[in-house]
Amino acid sequence: MKFEYDTGTEVLRSRMRSFRFIDQEFRDVSTLLRKYTKTHFKRDYLLLRSIPGIGPIVASGILSELGDLRRFNSIKHLAGYVGLAPGIYQSGDTIRHTGVSMRANRFIRSYFIEASWQAIRTDPVIQEYYRKHQGKNVKSIIVKVARKLLSRTLAVIKTGIPYEIGIIE
Repeated sequence: MKFEYDTGTEVLRSRMRSFRFIDQEFRDVSTLLRKYTKTHFKRDYLLLRSIPGIGPIVASGILSELGDLRRFNSIKHLAGYVGLAPGIYQSGDTIRHTGVSMRANRFIRSYFIEASWQAIRTDPVIQEYYRKHQGKNVKSIIVKVARKLLSRTLAVIKTGIPYEIGIIE
């Protein structure tokens, strides 16, 4: 790029140096995180990687944030912790459903939301589930898909059997 003043060129160079630094930091931390999870949670890491939509960074993030998933008794407990359980406001005779709970770990929720978009592209069962709900609010549909992905995650970890694409639960 050509700027009219030299200060514009210097500002662009400064921004590019900052971007390169942040990018390198992200790569270094991601590498360390994947190495840690492959060492301490190798079996669970490989099981999570068998699920469509869950890549190396998301699998490492899930395991580092949640630890051992076997500690959750049911999908309801895990969904409540992750924030994919519906929130309810109740006062007297009034009951309102408020969508996903905001009192949960937002990092893990975002991992599952992003993984859901990938799962829609790669798993025919999830694609069919997504298409079945099409026409509704896209955000509420992706939360449903994320909840389904979350239940798959818990099932794969608890059973110890890798996920097979296209198998209906």
